[in-house]
Amino acid sequence: MSTPVDTTVPPAPLVTIQDVEKSYGHNEVLKGVSLEVNAGEVVGVLGPSGSGKSTLLRCVNHLEDVDRGEIRVDGVLVGYREHRGRLHELRPKEVAARRRDIGMVFQRFNLFGHLTALENVVEAPLRVRRRPRAEARAEAMALLDSVGLAHRADAYPSQLSGGQQQRVAIARALAMKPKVMLFDEPTSALDPELVGEVLGVMRRLADEGMTMIVVTHEIGFAREVCDRVVFMADGVVVEQGPPSQVIDAPQHERTRAFLARMSR
Repeated sequence: MSTPVDTTVPPAPLVTIQDVEKSYGHNEVLKGVSLEVNAGEVVGVLGPSGSGKSTLLRCVNHLEDVDRGEIRVDGVLVGYREHRGRLHELRPKEVAARRRDIGMVFQRFNLFGHLTALENVVEAPLRVRRRPRAEARAEAMALLDSVGLAHRADAYPSQLSGGQQQRVAIARALAMKPKVMLFDEPTSALDPELVGEVLGVMRRLADEGMTMIVVTHEIGFAREVCDRVVFMADGVVVEQGPPSQVIDAPQHERTRAFLARMSR
């Protein structure tokens, strides 16, 4: 009896970055970067300062345009439309509409200082998604509760610690119900004793199946939580693979040198 052939087509990656180049003047920051991220996957991006990690995230969210290549989220071009084989940049309103599927958390929390924690989380669903106010507030309170801050809903950013502000920023990004979350060194501006509370929220998101791309220097987090680790240097992907390979048994000297410096 013959074995049936599996003809199932594997799902397309949720995020596709293809041959992306980005320069600032004569400074080539990204030199043909290609990367795929599957739905539910947590990808950690490591590398020295100036390697292009943060620029890559900003291109995924179209906070920076690309010079060459393309980025797609769930099959949809980010920041551009294709017409007769050429890419044309979208108008700001169209870019904002496509950005709804992409949540981003920055190094600096970027909260609105004149709004409370609750108002910060409610703002985008009200203005961008036109959600009913009562519904948006209820969901925002649930999100604040999920990051352990329901009791600080009426506090202003200046009344919150750095770790609390970053947790509000995560709740704010989640309020748009994104398909992928981008984290740009989310703990780098925090005092060491506050890092754990933010990483705890990120661990929970990973456990819940959120697709995440995390630029980080937290090697322990990358080893424990990430499904895959990407090491970048000089604007290129040097190597990638499971944490057990890239962190514990790196193949390239540049990766080994970076990790040795990080462990000092």
